[in-house]
Formats: sequence, C-alpha cells, structure tokens
Amino acid sequence: MVKNSYNPFETAQKQFDRAADMLELDQATRDLLRNPIREFHFSIPIRMDDSQMKVFRGFRVQHNDARGPAKGGLRFHPQETIDTVRALSMWMTWKTAVADIPLGGGKGGVICDPHNLSQIEQERLCRGWVRQVFKNIGPSVDVPAPDVMTNPQHMLWMLDEYETLRGEKLPGFITGKPVGMGGSLGRKEATGYGVIITVREALKELNISPSDTLASVQGFGNVSQYAIELYEQLGGKVVCVSSWNQEDQTSYSFRKKEGVDLKELRSVTNPFGGIDKQKVQELGYEVLPGEAWLEQEVDILIPAALENQITGDNAEKMSKRVKIIAEGANGPTTPDADKVINKRNIFIVPDFLANAGGVTCSYFEQVQSNMNYFWERDDVLSRLDVKMTAAFIAVSDFARSNKLNMRDAAYVISVNRVAQACKDRGWV
Repeated sequence: MVKNSYNPFETAQKQFDRAADMLELDQATRDLLRNPIREFHFSIPIRMDDSQMKVFRGFRVQHNDARGPAKGGLRFHPQETIDTVRALSMWMTWKTAVADIPLGGGKGGVICDPHNLSQIEQERLCRGWVRQVFKNIGPSVDVPAPDVMTNPQHMLWMLDEYETLRGEKLPGFITGKPVGMGGSLGRKEATGYGVIITVREALKELNISPSDTLASVQGFGNVSQYAIELYEQLGGKVVCVSSWNQEDQTSYSFRKKEGVDLKELRSVTNPFGGIDKQKVQELGYEVLPGEAWLEQEVDILIPAALENQITGDNAEKMSKRVKIIAEGANGPTTPDADKVINKRNIFIVPDFLANAGGVTCSYFEQVQSNMNYFWERDDVLSRLDVKMTAAFIAVSDFARSNKLNMRDAAYVISVNRVAQACKDRGWV
C-alpha cells in the first residue's frame, strides 16, 4: 500500500479546525474560512533559449480578503503543488491578521527550478505569469511578493509587465522590488529580523539573556541570514546551519562549535542559499547529515527552510536543552510534532507570528509605493520592531490569560479577527 505523502493544506485545515472549535464558529463561517475564496490555475508557455517551447504550470490562490487586499509571495519550486499554495495562502490570512495589518492572504507559485533557467528564461516566465492573471491581481485586489527562489529582479519584471498591460504606473502592485525602483529599505532584513524580535521577547518572558544562548538554524536563505545577523548582534551564538545542496540533491548541516562566522558563510553561498560543501569544510566546519541541525545541544531552534521539517518522526531527537522554537519558515512543524513540543513545554513562536516581519515590511513598502514617499531604513526597522513586539505581546498575554500555548493563542486571535470581518461585511 502506498503511504500518503504530507499535505500542507490538510495541516493548515486541521490547525484552523482547532481554532474554530475553540471559538465555536458557526458552520457557514467555517465553510468560508476553511477553503480559499478563489484560486487560479493556468499554463505559461515560454520560448526557451534553444527556441523550443515549454509549458509551465502556475497558480495564484486568494484565501480571504475580508480585511483588505490579498497579500502573499510567489514561489518558484520544482515540487510546487496547488495544496502547498492553498496552505500558504491560508497561513498568510492568519499572518496579516495576527500582525493586525489591513490585508488578507494570498499565495502564488510556478512549478519550475530556476537553477536550470537562464536569466532571460526567468524573465519570460515572470512576465508570462503576470499575463495569465493580471486581471485578477493589483494594488487594491492582490499584491504579490518574493518567496522561495524568487527575488527583487523577478518582482521588477512582473511590475513592468503589469504596468505595460495596464498602461499606467502602479508601483504598489507588487512588493519586494529593488530599492530605488519602488522597493523599501529594510525589506531584505525584515523577515529574519522579525523572527529574532520575537525570540528576544520570548527570552524576556523566560528570563534568559540572549548572550547565554546557543541556536541552530535550518536553511541559509534570506530569512536565516538576517535572523543570524540580528541574533548575533543581541549576543547569541549560532553553532549549526543547514542548507540544500543542489548538486547532491540533499541537505547538509554545517557545524562550528565555537560559533559560525556569518560573513565567512556568505562568502561560500550561492544566490539561492546553498552553501558550498567543499569550501565550507576548508573553513573548518563539520559537515553533518541534513537533519543534524535539529539534534544540536542548543537553546533555540529556528526552522527557516520549508514546511514539514519537524515531524512526529523526528521531534523526539531534539535536545532536552531546547527552550524555544521560532518558526522562520511557513508550516515547518506538523501537528504530531506539536504534541511532543507541548509535552516538553518548549516555548514555540508559531510561523505566522514569527515570520510576520516580511509581510509587515511588505505592507510598509506598499504604503510607501502608493504615496510615492519612501522612509529611511532606521524608520522602517523601528516601525517593524514596534509592530512585531506588539503582536508578540498580544499573543503571549492571550495565551497566558487563557492557558493556551502560543500557537493556539495566535490562531484564536487571527481567526477571530478574520471571522469578525466576514461577519461585519455580511458574508456569513
């Protein structure tokens, strides 16, 4: 018998069902919020550099827009599925709600591996994606952003195509653009910094100084790199980092017990966050199996790669020393793993709170683009700190007063806000 593979949308729905039960939501509200309000599937024909045509599958899912335009990233990934995009769009709805910003949740994807596409082919793919869906997205409808294996250049190509089709300048259509072309200072740091702002607040609650802690991080993309940067500024030490190796099609963990050197690691990392295994060994790092990041003797774990990484099968491998898990990635922890985490009383900062810094700063970029006035970096990051700290404290206070864990508290707050918006609009 074939074993069913992990389905992130089923996980997202289970998490929603739990919150809906706690809130005692009526059936109509459950039916509305349990599934996307609309979704688009389309084919994108692209002429490749060898003159052959190739057809890519693309998606855009708008989970809910009761609180404002849908907002969410666009992923280029060879294992992309519609259920992954559905799950991520739902998590984006809760993320914008828990951060209390006036946006809804959306997500997009293309099944492709940009490692195997030239720059020209990537540009054609970006423009092709926009052409297929431009009537259903826009500054007041649905605002895309970068996500896994997409970047500011991709966003700029998409903006240019959208403005060409619309015949007007609409920089607020998309976020994550290059600075100087409608992008916001501080955006590249925002998600990683936001994760560590929540870690800082969690450590305060636990009465632990950051300088007394060690951390292990999964992934070495944008989120991880800036999370490590701010964590080290607070005095913490990262001893292990994992990354995906494109050549071997597997992941490895890289450990240095005296602490990783961020600048050193960045010097041997490709634009997709892949650390060069041979070069990093020459720098004195131990090369361990991909899952070893989870097993390190550390106080803080930061999964910042993909979904379904801490599961019922491997959660018991976590060191007894672990006190905090801050989910930099979307959906990295399964419900089965949550049971282990809750039993061990590990303080979890759930994904849609921990990594809400990205969408918060995207919202700042959207505001700046729409009013054609841009803030200084320190202004952006100070506003980010205020928003993330306020969101964390609201969830933490609610969790404590209602005797809930942080994930349940965050879900109850965000689902309640969205459900109320739907009710106020007369949708349910």
